[in-house]
Amino acid sequence: MQEHRAYWRKLDHVAKMYSATSNDKITRVFRFYCVLKEDIQPIILQEALNKTIETYPIFLSVMRKGLFWHYLEKSSLRPVVKEESKEVCSTLYVHDQKSLLFEVTYYHNRINFEVFHALTDGTGATAFLKEIIKNYLYLSHLGELEEIHFLGEHITIQDQESDGFSKYYRKEKVNKTKKIKAYQIIKPQKQRGSLQVNESSVYVKDIQKKAKKKKVSLSIYITSILLMAISREMNVEQEKRPVVLHVPVNLRKFFPTESMLNFFVCMNPKYTFCENTTLDDVIQQVQQYYQKELTKERIIENMNRFITLEKHPLLRIVPLEVKNLSIKAGTIYAEKDATAVYSNMGIIDMPDSYAKYIERFGVFTNTPKLELCMCSFQGQITFSFTSTFDTRNIQRNFYQILKEEGVPVTLIKPDYPDLKKQSENEKKWYRIYTFICLSIAVICFGIEGMMNLRTHWAFYVVGAISSVWLCSYVGYKKRRNLLKNAMWQLILLSFGSFIWDLCIGYYRWSINFVIPVLCMINLLFMIVVAKARKDAPSEYMVYLVMGCLYGSIVPIILIITKMVKFKLLNAISMIFSIIFLLGLIVFKGKEFKEEMIKKLHV
Repeated sequence: MQEHRAYWRKLDHVAKMYSATSNDKITRVFRFYCVLKEDIQPIILQEALNKTIETYPIFLSVMRKGLFWHYLEKSSLRPVVKEESKEVCSTLYVHDQKSLLFEVTYYHNRINFEVFHALTDGTGATAFLKEIIKNYLYLSHLGELEEIHFLGEHITIQDQESDGFSKYYRKEKVNKTKKIKAYQIIKPQKQRGSLQVNESSVYVKDIQKKAKKKKVSLSIYITSILLMAISREMNVEQEKRPVVLHVPVNLRKFFPTESMLNFFVCMNPKYTFCENTTLDDVIQQVQQYYQKELTKERIIENMNRFITLEKHPLLRIVPLEVKNLSIKAGTIYAEKDATAVYSNMGIIDMPDSYAKYIERFGVFTNTPKLELCMCSFQGQITFSFTSTFDTRNIQRNFYQILKEEGVPVTLIKPDYPDLKKQSENEKKWYRIYTFICLSIAVICFGIEGMMNLRTHWAFYVVGAISSVWLCSYVGYKKRRNLLKNAMWQLILLSFGSFIWDLCIGYYRWSINFVIPVLCMINLLFMIVVAKARKDAPSEYMVYLVMGCLYGSIVPIILIITKMVKFKLLNAISMIFSIIFLLGLIVFKGKEFKEEMIKKLHV
């Protein structure tokens, strides 16, 4: 790939949701893997990954924060192949840390590709993994295989980066649909961060024969069996609510695009069960639903409904942190509309000369709900259930129904490394530190109470301890980004000193001396850090601009409102900050403009 790649790009509609709602527990990461018939050679796998990145360079991106939206920025970071050593689908997007949003690992004869869902969807991940596998097998069997190319020569980087939602979105009135509260699976949760994975395989011909007998597609058949499997865990009272599935639909089947970004919407097949419901009853209703919803007109309507809220002009100008809270709240509310998720990744094709070295493919995802993912390769379907529930009853029911239907099921034995527990030292020491601070506060109040003193010195001691704890807490949370940390500390120390000034008599030492001095120290600190680390302008520009604005606007307000009596330091801070800002604009004008466009895009 020789085409020019965008320096940064906006997130697609789905990615905006994932970037706002991901956390350590719900990571929004999914895994595509391939099991070969031979053990993996890590050096060759690294070489294969390097070749793959040349074909799909858009994966070399990091997530950044703007004022209104997250965005993806081109990165010089390069992925390094490692042996699998942590929980499946662990966090890839770490706030305030520049890191790639995917990783490639191996274990015995398995190659794992894990990716943050904001970067791509199942179609993009499939293409990337197939490219890795093809390159690996070609390099590990030199002379035995003919080199092939999956990606057409006519496809450019711009095609890969194109946003299908923006291309096909139609601004038109969307009919509101009545929300139905779905039955929710309530089961004991596994330990925090632990994802349960349960896999099996069936032959396509066996299950397809049964679907054809019912005169329905394979997807309708599997959807109906999953609905039925969930219903077997419901009591009579719970049957008042329907079982509803989220089923992603690949929009590329309806709207041509070579985009590697997210491009799907969800259907919601459902069924309200009663005592005598049969599988045939469920199949009949699901088939009617699929026939109604899988039309281009309905897909367009669903897509527009999906995007309309994001396009609202008022929502677009809401600051990112407020927007994230709204998206999180909306996501929690929307989760009540579904019971579980079913995702069919379809058939994975590889040339026969390469396929003979491959045992199977598989896919699963980290999800707050029970999810069934499936894909097929060489006439064999791999089912993968994931959940955070400490039970496998629904999975058992699913396999049991398949067996009742006459479809043989082979359970896949888990093959994962013995995971070393993540180091808890940092958290442990910080808990000890917090406990000590709280203990000192209690002791101070206890001593003051026993001595019956009237000076209320304990309040001052506790205030001091609280101030130190708050600054250190923020410093710990923002430790991955020193410049952002500096801005947070500037704000905390400014307001903290002002509050202390008020509490001890308001002598105005905070606004006369402390705040303007802090503003100048903050800018000097940022300059030293940026120079010492040899940061690119994109790394420090926005924080220097923020520091300049804070160091000029706050003193101006204090002087205009006549809050300060000693104006010299505030005037110096104001002049210093304005001159520094002008210097950035004059000497780093291009970078300044680029960063402002990125950070302020709506």
